Amino acid sequence: MRTVTVGVLGCGTVGQDVLNLIRRREAIFADLGVRIEVAGVLVRDTTRPRACPPGTPLTTDPAFLQECGVVIEAMGGVEHPMSLLRPHLRSGRPVITANKALLAEKWDELRAYALDGKLYYEASVMAGTPVIGPMSTVLRASTFERLQAVLNGTCLYIITQMEQGKEYAQALAEAQALGYAEDPPTLDVGGFDTAHKLTVLARFCADGNFPYDRVQVQGIEDLTLADVQAARARGERIKLVAELESVNGEWQARVSPQSLPEDHPLCTAGASRNAMVYEGEECGTLIFAGGGAGGMVTASAMVGDLLDWVIGFPGHVPLH
Repeated sequence: MRTVTVGVLGCGTVGQDVLNLIRRREAIFADLGVRIEVAGVLVRDTTRPRACPPGTPLTTDPAFLQECGVVIEAMGGVEHPMSLLRPHLRSGRPVITANKALLAEKWDELRAYALDGKLYYEASVMAGTPVIGPMSTVLRASTFERLQAVLNGTCLYIITQMEQGKEYAQALAEAQALGYAEDPPTLDVGGFDTAHKLTVLARFCADGNFPYDRVQVQGIEDLTLADVQAARARGERIKLVAELESVNGEWQARVSPQSLPEDHPLCTAGASRNAMVYEGEECGTLIFAGGGAGGMVTASAMVGDLLDWVIGFPGHVPLH
């Protein structure tokens, strides 16, 4: 039995569920001849109550990273996780992350590691619904034409509540009370979280070095109840849509509220879930839909990435 030493950065909802799922799937790893040993879990406060497996080595000292074969990053943010991951990546060891902001904004530094197969990040877009895996492998044989996607659960929740007659401010306050939206909620409602995710996707089908600052972003802050009701009266629904297509030979990426027909796949398959419509010349139109957030949903993709690394599959390689 081979021992694989894992380090985890962050132990919020996602980090806890990653640890619990690793424990739950011990038999799967054992079938591969591997025993997972968690060397450390970096947290800010070791005394805070958490739903972790018994004996989880919580610590405020990142020194354990030096002995880890692979690191799972679940802390969020950009600068702090990058400073912790930098020496690990430079040593040639892999990283598993769901951090779309880090991937979008630190690509100049991360791209070389991604090209080398050292970055695993299925969970960064649509969490446990697999879109990056297919886009980084089998879909490359098809000529990419266009994609449209709904990628932010907070905006989806707010607009759905507005369809039921609530004003934007009330729907937002409820989303924050339920923990769906941050305070301040700009990253979500401003469209920037969706833009981060669209940037990650663009690097698999348009340009392997697609920059975050090329995404045109408009959020839902100015959306009114009257807008939503007027769309419903027309037989349409408003969604915050991420869209990537070629216009006059140049890739254009934008995030904006769009009024879509009720029978559009983003309104049917994606009625209450994240969804993506992918169009390729040879593969035709493909529809992906499923949970795009939540601790265990996200953990399922991250532990799946860990299994891929254990088996020997490379990480998610962007276009060269």
